Amino acid sequence: MDITFLIAVILTVVVVVFVAKGLMIVQQSEAVVIERLGSYNKTLSPGVNWIIPIIDKPRSIKVRRYRAIRGENVAIVQEETRIDRRETVLDFPGQSVVTADNVSVNVNGALYFQVIDPERAVYQTENLIQAIEILAKTSLRSEMGKMELDKLFESRQEINDKLQVVMDEAGNKWGVKVTRVEIQDIIIPAEVEDAMRKQMAAERERRALVLRASGEREAAIAKAEGEKRSSILVAEGSKEAAILMAEGQRKAIDEVLSAANEQLDPQLMIGYLLGLEYLKTLPEIGKEGDRIFLPFEASSVLGAVGSIESLLNMPKK
Repeated sequence: MDITFLIAVILTVVVVVFVAKGLMIVQQSEAVVIERLGSYNKTLSPGVNWIIPIIDKPRSIKVRRYRAIRGENVAIVQEETRIDRRETVLDFPGQSVVTADNVSVNVNGALYFQVIDPERAVYQTENLIQAIEILAKTSLRSEMGKMELDKLFESRQEINDKLQVVMDEAGNKWGVKVTRVEIQDIIIPAEVEDAMRKQMAAERERRALVLRASGEREAAIAKAEGEKRSSILVAEGSKEAAILMAEGQRKAIDEVLSAANEQLDPQLMIGYLLGLEYLKTLPEIGKEGDRIFLPFEASSVLGAVGSIESLLNMPKK
């Protein structure tokens, strides 16, 4: 009876140990690939799972990560049996890229990805993180090498979108979904940066000169337009004044002729008016200097004076 009890205890212990060895708890957002006798069997989901000890074994996956050691990012390759299915960021170190205009720049990038199919992530590539990183670097060099330096800074989002498309196509084969790619820093050589700074300063100066010239041109146009309108208004005023003066003189002549009962010669009246204008002009001419020589015909003056005398000596009715 003692032997039977001992055997039962031993069997119970063996069964308990066997069951305990086969129990595997998988955390949320994790997955474990199980191989049975060297071939793929199943993928464990989150929760309590049981596998056959010794026969079933979890397949490890190689993961390459960077750790800061003495101020430098050092790549470390690890083997893990649990595959993290959460979105992961891969901040790969800066690398040298040559642009289309032969300028060497240093670029830092970050890549966000998520393992969708753990089986493919284990069996389709030997080192998942390394494969993603190398593909991202080569794709980055290819896309940025097609652009010139000036366009590189303004096309950052365009480069990100193209990289995401390329990475997503390759990631489907590896069971990985690339959610987005970001270019963090673009570091250019000091001499190129200094040249770009001078170019920007020259461009700003050129724009200032263009704006200043445009302003002066518009001001000149506005001034000329104003002078033109002023001249037109002055001419129109002079014209209207001359018309009004002529109208006034015509009315005055008509009134005088009417008052004289049409006995007054119109030519005599016109001579009289010319004489008055002549006499009004003489003081203005005298202001020009002490001595003034006026070329005139004596007969014209005497005719005008005679006209005035005849007008004044007309018999009153």
